Amino acid sequence: MTTLAVETHGLVKHFKQTKAVDGIDLAVPTGSVYGILGPNGAGKTTAVRMLATLLRPDAGTAHVLGHDVQKDADAVRSLVGLTGQFASVDEDLTGTENLVLIARLYGYSRAAARERAAELLHAFDLEEAAQRQVKTFSGGMHRRIDLAASMVTSPRVLFLDEPTTGLDPRSRNQVWDIVRVLVHDGATVLLTTQYLEEADQLADRIAVIDHGKVIAEGTAPELKASVGSGAVHLRVAEPDQRARAEEVTERVLGVEVQRGGDALSLSARVDSPRDAAALLPALLDSGIDVAEISLGQPTLDEVFLALTGRPPAEEPAGSGPTDQRETQEAAR
Repeated sequence: MTTLAVETHGLVKHFKQTKAVDGIDLAVPTGSVYGILGPNGAGKTTAVRMLATLLRPDAGTAHVLGHDVQKDADAVRSLVGLTGQFASVDEDLTGTENLVLIARLYGYSRAAARERAAELLHAFDLEEAAQRQVKTFSGGMHRRIDLAASMVTSPRVLFLDEPTTGLDPRSRNQVWDIVRVLVHDGATVLLTTQYLEEADQLADRIAVIDHGKVIAEGTAPELKASVGSGAVHLRVAEPDQRARAEEVTERVLGVEVQRGGDALSLSARVDSPRDAAALLPALLDSGIDVAEISLGQPTLDEVFLALTGRPPAEEPAGSGPTDQRETQEAAR
């Protein structure tokens, strides 16, 4: 039987009249990356804060490596690390000073603290910036020093709450590489994200959360297969042609069409390659210049749209106040 690093049953958290987490069940195997995917306000951060013992659940149970997060909170804290959405280090200190300070707070001697700081700066490719104030770091370096700070005690379970928000693609890839190394070295990572590509790239299993509930769970291929056997991906040559291409695609395929992240792309789910055979001739007959068309597996974007009825970038109603209540409650 696979040992679980994190296990929850019926986990609930209210903020006054808002149920931020509404009965979440999770089972996270050790030595894996488990993704919690959802838009802003879905309850991801609240769930992580309960697992990290920063918030008390209102109902349900949660265990981390067999320890109850309420009854044995000290043991949980000794086993986990947390990197939140925002920088947790002191901007006026250098990279080395931040890591030495954290190590000293954990009881390291001065010599051991400096040795551990040097190890982490090397591991996270920050040696050249070790003596610079953190406020001079780039966005990617900020996230790496945050990750380094959360690894001072080599936690067995690491909670990463939207660790790549706001990063450029190169910095995001660097963080992904670090996550892979951590898991290879034996850590378990619970990753919350609203980036579908991030979940697809990193997570062994994914829980999709919406309005505080888990609405789907499985591997990325399982989730993709749940919404259809295939998908047509289309790019038009000019942005002003996309609306017409969307109309033609909906008429030919008889399904809802999803717009991509740029001004040229569209996609639609299909059950059979034969369903897509008539699409290209219909687009050309309508005077649409097709730059690219392909048939492949559904993306996680399409999975999310099918499950929630909206694209992943769209926030649910009231998500802003919910997030603010989370932050205020955590501060208390």
